[in-house]
Amino acid sequence: MTLNRRSFLGTAAAAASLSAPMVQAAGHGKPRVVVIGGGAGGATAARYVAKDSKGEIDVTLVEPTRTYYTCFFSNLYIGGFRDLQSIAHDYSTLASEYGINVVHDWAVGVDRDARTVSLAGGGSLSYDRLVISPGIDFVEGAVPGWDLSAQTAMPHAYKAGTQTALLKAQIDSMPEGGTYVMVAPPNPYRCPPGPYERISMVAHVLKATNPTAKILIADPKANFSKQALFEEGWNKHYAGMIERIGPDFGGGNVSVNPDTMEVDIDGEVVKADVCNVIPAQKAGMICAAAGLTEGNWAPVSGHTMQSRLDENIHILGDATNQGDMPKSGFSANSQAKVAAMAVRGALTGSRVFPAKFSNTCWSLIDSDDGIKVGASYEATDEKIAKTDGFISATGEDAALRKATYEESIGWYAGITSDMFG
Repeated sequence: MTLNRRSFLGTAAAAASLSAPMVQAAGHGKPRVVVIGGGAGGATAARYVAKDSKGEIDVTLVEPTRTYYTCFFSNLYIGGFRDLQSIAHDYSTLASEYGINVVHDWAVGVDRDARTVSLAGGGSLSYDRLVISPGIDFVEGAVPGWDLSAQTAMPHAYKAGTQTALLKAQIDSMPEGGTYVMVAPPNPYRCPPGPYERISMVAHVLKATNPTAKILIADPKANFSKQALFEEGWNKHYAGMIERIGPDFGGGNVSVNPDTMEVDIDGEVVKADVCNVIPAQKAGMICAAAGLTEGNWAPVSGHTMQSRLDENIHILGDATNQGDMPKSGFSANSQAKVAAMAVRGALTGSRVFPAKFSNTCWSLIDSDDGIKVGASYEATDEKIAKTDGFISATGEDAALRKATYEESIGWYAGITSDMFG
């Protein structure tokens, strides 16, 4: 059965149609699924399609890096709570135990009519269903004076790995009494609490090694995720060290000069010893190259995570415009399982259940001082809608905060096992 592209809007009826008899792969034996991106969304989707189809579907995962560093928990590396290797993962188990063909290359184009993915190395992959989970790229010109050529002088560290290690090295080498400046991103962006957990981790390091140093946040947003919790924690652990300049005081009017390490905040020039620029974000570039975006993000149906522009493609995680879920690793992992179920239903006739999602974002403020926010979600015809939620409270006792941090450590072990096997 082929869904009509014009009429497909991610309705419940469309989701139900995925339980129809098996869709035979055109011109070959097994149906072919190609997954672009090996992070929380892509690796999970590849594993679940391969695992649960029990060999009935050919799965190929396209990911340029051989070692994947998770963005979640990368701030804890900056803060000295983990080493870099602890957030590093490879794809050997996906290949050896699940039979996934792992291709280390860049996907540079999608021919949606021919259903092929072109690779930077010159190859091409055919698919019956395509899953795209490319994470984020940055909006060009979002911070005047900064582009990717400046990421060595002023790292973003919002794609984990070498950038994270670079930022940590710069922080550890700050002169006594120096200044760390973060240019925070506008909404929407990957991991809403992420910049503010990073501020906490930088403050944790500087309090121990450079206590007269200053931290300055230039923020275009009027408020931010877990704001009361972070500000309570900063006042408790790092009093006098952190200053945030919001949009009312020029935090949205910022430019930088990487050559002189200067940051202009609404006309006031600040000399930075370390400058962490986190620009405005958009869907990973393969989405736009494939014609799957509207504005900066890729619209999808929450019922199946299918693109609203092409029913043969499912898009996951940070790249999507899906509704109420934050752009987080937990969200991408949750969405991947819904997409994998829909893909198996379309290609093998297996049963498809109504889509449900969950997310929790943990953040560490200081040693054993963990906080969290989360919610449950379900698919409607319009979007993924929040059904209930929770958040840590200000004033919680130390035992509860420690338990929250320990809960996050267990979650990290669980989700990375779920992603990589």
